[in-house]
Amino acid sequence: MTQITLRNLDSEVEKEIRRRAKVSRKSLNKVIHEMLAELAGPGERRKISPPAQSLAKLAGGWTEREAAEFLESIKSCEQVDEEIWQ
Repeated sequence: MTQITLRNLDSEVEKEIRRRAKVSRKSLNKVIHEMLAELAGPGERRKISPPAQSLAKLAGGWTEREAAEFLESIKSCEQVDEEIWQ
């Protein structure tokens, strides 16, 4: 396999690589391989997800039914009590 040497790597990029390696308990080399594959892996070039997408992946999402149930359950909180606001 081919080797590539990176010089003058931004310190923030290095910190992020090291953080990912530590959290995932993977080698720096493995983490860098994964990051490169995510951005420019073989086959079609992959699209970079917007920042909010990573949160949705982590937290999960609601179905339309779950969202509707939630909105219905908080309707009473949207009503203004006129006596309190006089």
